[in-house]
Amino acid sequence: MSEATGKYSITMPRDIAEAARARGGPSGLSAYVAAAVARQIERDNLNELITVAEAEHGPITDEEVQALRDQLHQAREQQTQSGANAA
Repeated sequence: MSEATGKYSITMPRDIAEAARARGGPSGLSAYVAAAVARQIERDNLNELITVAEAEHGPITDEEVQALRDQLHQAREQQTQSGANAA
C-alpha cells in the first residue's frame, strides 16, 4: 500500500518548474518534486548528523575525506568488475 498523499500549492521559478516537468516524464511533476524534496531531507539529516559527530569527535580532515572517497571509488570499481565478470 502506498503512503498517504496530500495536495499542496508551491511557488517556484517558471524555468525550474518547466525543467522539472520535462524531466518528470511519465511519473509527472509531483513525483519529481517529491523525490527532490526527499533527497534534500536526507541531505539535511546527514548534515545534522555530521554536525553532532564533529561536535563530539572534532572535524574530519580533508585527508580523511579523500581516503574515504578513495575507498568508495575502489569498492565501485570492484563492484563493476564483479558485475562484468558475472555477465
